[in-house]
Formats: sequence, structure tokens, C-alpha cells
Amino acid sequence: MFREPSQWSLPWMDRVLPRIVDLCSTQPSRLVFTRFIPARRPGAGQGTWKRYYERWADMTLERLGPGKVDLVPELRAFTPPAPVVDKPVYSPWLGSNLRTLLAQRRCDTVIVTGGETDMCVLSTVLGAADYGLRTIVVQDAVCSASDESHDAMIGLFSNRYGQHIETATTEQLVHCWIGG
Repeated sequence: MFREPSQWSLPWMDRVLPRIVDLCSTQPSRLVFTRFIPARRPGAGQGTWKRYYERWADMTLERLGPGKVDLVPELRAFTPPAPVVDKPVYSPWLGSNLRTLLAQRRCDTVIVTGGETDMCVLSTVLGAADYGLRTIVVQDAVCSASDESHDAMIGLFSNRYGQHIETATTEQLVHCWIGG
């Protein structure tokens, strides 16, 4: 739903996807994917989510079809063994087993890629910081529908949240991992 033409298409998705695949290929045993699952039908959800899905009625499962929420094929190739954590809201920390899954893996660091920088990525990053996890945003492997918001978020992560959130490039991370 984010790659193919839709109301939620991310124009930069094809530009950042190869970088995400590079990172996944470097550390495949450490992957966990999160996947946003929209409401089943228009107007479903609690509180403001009900209004949200009235506004975005065409982005509900009923109208999209369940196949539109799958990971893109390039990332689906890593599952299994990589688990996929489904989430009904921006945050993967609410209503999912992500925190338990990471604790079982003795994970103290999360490296965040994907979309959208100013929505799901933001919620993921702030939740990880709240849990005290070392949090790294891969600035050239995240994207948004809004370049202005994306740029503002990267600046916010780097500057305002500098004690909790780090930013790095794909090249910097791969270099660290392979010891190049």
C-alpha cells in the first residue's frame, strides 16, 4: 500500500528500499519487521482512529484487499526466519509483542528503517527511546510522503533527541558490521 500507487504511496520508497535490503542482508539473523495493518472497514477503530478511517476509507483492508499490506517482496524474502510484528496503530509498542520479542533476544539496540519518517518511524523511535533502547535511525533508509516533514524529523532526531536517538547512514552501519 506504500509502494504501489495509492493514497499512501511513498515516492521515495524505491530509492530507500535497496538500502534497507543492504542492511537486512548484512545482519539477517537480527531482523524484526513491523507492519502497519489498517482497519478492516471505513469508520472502524477507537476514538480518532474511527475518524481517520472515515477519511482514508480506500486504505482499509475491505477496499485494499489483504495482499496490499504484505511486506514488499524484497523484504518478504527475509521472512522467515525474521518475524513480522503486526501493528494497528503507528507505534509497534502498543498492542503487539515487540517488546517481549526483543527482550527474549536480549536486544538493547534498535535500528530503524522504513516509512513514514514523520509517522510510524517517529512513533517507533520515541517508544524505543522511552524503553531505554539504543535507537539508531538510518537517515538514508527512511522515507515519507512529505520531504519537508522527513527533513525536519531527521533534524529533530539528530539534534533535539541527540541523547536518546542516533542517526547514521547505511554505509556507516554496514562498514561497522563488516569491519571494513
